[in-house]
Amino acid sequence: MELEFVPLLRVQRQLHEQPRGGERFRSYLRTMIDDRTGDLELPLVAMNPMGGDHVPALLDRLLAVDAEGAGAAATAAAATHSATRGVRGRFRVALVLADDAHGGWTNRYQSEFDHYFEGDALYRRGWITGILWTSEAPTAEAARRATANAIHRVAHIRRFGPARTLRAMLAQEGAVMAAADCREPSLSPDDLAYTREAMAPYFGAEDRPTAIACLYGDEAARTLGYPPLGFSPRAGFALALDMARRGAGPR
Repeated sequence: MELEFVPLLRVQRQLHEQPRGGERFRSYLRTMIDDRTGDLELPLVAMNPMGGDHVPALLDRLLAVDAEGAGAAATAAAATHSATRGVRGRFRVALVLADDAHGGWTNRYQSEFDHYFEGDALYRRGWITGILWTSEAPTAEAARRATANAIHRVAHIRRFGPARTLRAMLAQEGAVMAAADCREPSLSPDDLAYTREAMAPYFGAEDRPTAIACLYGDEAARTLGYPPLGFSPRAGFALALDMARRGAGPR
């Protein structure tokens, strides 16, 4: 993979210097869309252009901790990782702050699921985005992790194709988190054993309600009106990471 990190957090911060309203939204569209082609120029779809004061405050903190330095270092490391070696493609990589803390712009679970499993529109345009969240602490480690995960996800998809079943989703995200050297999420040994057994009957499922309930847990399912299936928060991701680290994919 050929990778180039592009700093965009300051671009997002500058948009929030305008008063919240129609002109800021129009500036956001002008910044994001190439008016010559009408196509996406910058991958800012996940950001909330009408976010309140908490958004620029968090962008300032991300800039202060050099989140983009961490993202650039993660990009350089991923470019030489064995998981990306031999994967064809040239991509620009950037960090985007998504607002899941206030207002109705973003449902974290829905947006994250789309980003992980339905991101081809950005990939075809040569972009990889690491998503940061306003509900999480703005740290350099969060930026490193988001960047590394995003790159390894594209590498995995290029090797194995899009994940359509829960089994494939678990395999994808387990491989991604292991390659990015993630240690979380995790479950207690008892909960992990329960999750492994209780989730197995759903491995062949292809529908979104089942996938989100398994990956994100009962609380997430309820926020989207999906039936809960008896799983802890991010149980599926914890199971996926455990299986990947043990070299035992979902069967």
